[in-house]
Amino acid sequence: MTEGVASDVRLLAGRYRVGELIGRGGMADVHEGTDARLGRRVAIKLLKPNLANDPAFRTRFRREAQDAAKMAHPTIVRIFDAGEETVTDLEGNERQLPFIIMEFVDGRLLKDILAEGALPADEAVRIIEQVLSALEYSHRAGVVHRDIKPGNIMVSTTGQVKVMDFGIARAISESSATIAETSAIVGTAQYFSPEQARGETVDARTDLYSAGVVLFELLTGVAPFRGTNPVAVAYQHVNQNPAPPSTLNPKVSPALDVVVLRALSKDRFARFQSAGEFREHVEAAARGDVSPRPIPSKDSSTSLFGVNPDAVASSEATLRQLNIDEDARVTRPQSRPPVAWIAAGILVMVVVIVAVLSWTINLPQTGSITSALSVSVPKVSGQTYDVASESLVADDLVPRQYSETSATVPAGQIIRTVPEAGSEVSRQQLVRVYVSTGAATVSVPEIAGQTLEAAQAAITARNLVVGAVTRQDSPAVPADVVVDASPAALTAVPEGSTVDIIVSTGAVTVPNVVGASASDAGKQLAALELNVSVTANYGCTGRAVTSQSLTPGTYPQGTAISIDVCSG
Repeated sequence: MTEGVASDVRLLAGRYRVGELIGRGGMADVHEGTDARLGRRVAIKLLKPNLANDPAFRTRFRREAQDAAKMAHPTIVRIFDAGEETVTDLEGNERQLPFIIMEFVDGRLLKDILAEGALPADEAVRIIEQVLSALEYSHRAGVVHRDIKPGNIMVSTTGQVKVMDFGIARAISESSATIAETSAIVGTAQYFSPEQARGETVDARTDLYSAGVVLFELLTGVAPFRGTNPVAVAYQHVNQNPAPPSTLNPKVSPALDVVVLRALSKDRFARFQSAGEFREHVEAAARGDVSPRPIPSKDSSTSLFGVNPDAVASSEATLRQLNIDEDARVTRPQSRPPVAWIAAGILVMVVVIVAVLSWTINLPQTGSITSALSVSVPKVSGQTYDVASESLVADDLVPRQYSETSATVPAGQIIRTVPEAGSEVSRQQLVRVYVSTGAATVSVPEIAGQTLEAAQAAITARNLVVGAVTRQDSPAVPADVVVDASPAALTAVPEGSTVDIIVSTGAVTVPNVVGASASDAGKQLAALELNVSVTANYGCTGRAVTSQSLTPGTYPQGTAISIDVCSG
């Protein structure tokens, strides 16, 4: 396949119309498109020629696209369809063109937003929380993204974060792929984890490292490691510690410094072990709570280009110590505690065990250890946040408000909680309370002057519903062309609202002007843009119209009409 093939393809699978190019990547080109069957906007991803020609890749790609399509989450771009289209290239050869049909997101890439500089800390936290929610969902589904970066994150016009390309990176490389094999396709060196740079296997914690890099860039406007080429950047990921974000942006709090540096630990076991844990620490840092866990030190046991010299020195010292004579070895003092200390320790443990057993036996009969340490999340959906927060605090829980659009729950009322109502949680558990901001709003498109078919497509593309189509006489607008809409163009309305269309009949209604003054008759007929001719009648007195050539009724636009005007 050549570049000319993609540009010639206008209809995929008999239903997807390919529109203008809206993005390029190392793996594919993305076009805006239309699902002709459902009448909705979609994003169409067409694979690059060097990948599309590989049968093994197409098989892996199809499998991974099917896995990604199973994921349905508000923070993940949905995959609606995938397939292959037989096309003819510029040399006349038939090729298979793999494609993916995705949800169209009306917004901007995060990398374009970051090109304008660092974001406020609260906005950075809001964005990374949604990215981590997407990773938490995908990791539970057994999918590791492997290419988390601002170029794969969209922010919609309503502020909703959408992560793209789940499952696709996995289709390109095996888990043992190295930077040399994948830097052109999978991932960007600035967002590589140390294990990716070393060519080791990856897991969910690899995505969390990349998310930490994104959070660093959100807070500072730059990536933590930069270089003249990908290898230099990858070397820094493995061998250098990042600077705290606050050294580049003094507005970053110490609490966020701790979270970012832990996420960027070289040792994956010292990082956050799940996206949920990462998100909870980000939320705590946003409140100003500093994590008590110390910032992990650099994992220097291995390096990108060989064995770490410090590790070699340590190993050589150990071998020298083992190879010297028994008499020459350093005599180490006994480090075991005295027998009396051991006996005292055992006695203390016995006392603690007896105290715990006594406390357990004497718990009230109506309760248990579980009920004493846990609490059930109350049902607060439909309430206002002020009322619900009092209920949650009374149950020894910690509420925190979040906003979310809803087409069914009125603005100001609670949609849901996380954990959900009825869940048994520990006391002082953070409960995320999602409050409705009402239905997401869109503006009515400007459709005046368009054909009826084009106007209907523009309305459905905005997630609006075409309502009544009425016809109205018009002296200037051609037949079957839109005159106006209700609500008016550019009016902000909730998604799913109905838009009525007014279409021109291409005709005008001629009134009876006999008996009217020449001036009034002229104004009425001129407003209808008719071809008017006037004949003077000298056989009468006055300035009134004595006759007209057309009887009152409906006539095509621009019809000729003559009137006789008394001129005696």
